[in-house]
Amino acid sequence: MKFNIRGENIEVTPALREFVEQKVGKLDRYFEDGLNANVNVNLKVYNNKQKIEVTIPMTQLTLRAEESHDDLYAAIDLVTDKLERQIRKHKTRVNRKLRDAGSPKFMFTNGVEPRNFEDDEEEEVVRTKRFNLKPMDSEEAILQMNMLGHNFFVYTNASTNNTNVVYKRSDGKYGIIEPS
Repeated sequence: MKFNIRGENIEVTPALREFVEQKVGKLDRYFEDGLNANVNVNLKVYNNKQKIEVTIPMTQLTLRAEESHDDLYAAIDLVTDKLERQIRKHKTRVNRKLRDAGSPKFMFTNGVEPRNFEDDEEEEVVRTKRFNLKPMDSEEAILQMNMLGHNFFVYTNASTNNTNVVYKRSDGKYGIIEPS
């Protein structure tokens, strides 16, 4: 792993750099041939709040996590735990698909935390809905979504005639997904 550690409003000391490399470096054990990727770490301090963002771009997936805490070292531990959960979840999915396809090669090593796949919850579609998409503008779609009490709403954009999705963001504002 190659680390790119940046600090915003904080000096990245050698001790801090070593701690980040040690903690994030433990993720290497989850990969069969080791993790050969650039690890981008961004450390931020604003108003006595410590924040760490870690992005690991790889060929088949991108691992990304961020965490805030009063203590930077605790935030580093939390973000590492979050990345481990992402890896385990993806590992289970990839290995199950490859095993079902009869492939002998796994992307992830099998030496770490053997899992009983039968105990995993299956991700299955439990309900299918069909409905006609009414042409409307985004404001009307937001109104419809709020009236239904949903987090998103699928509609046909009246001006472009494309299918769009309006959704409520975690910050309370709204976003629109539209095809390119």
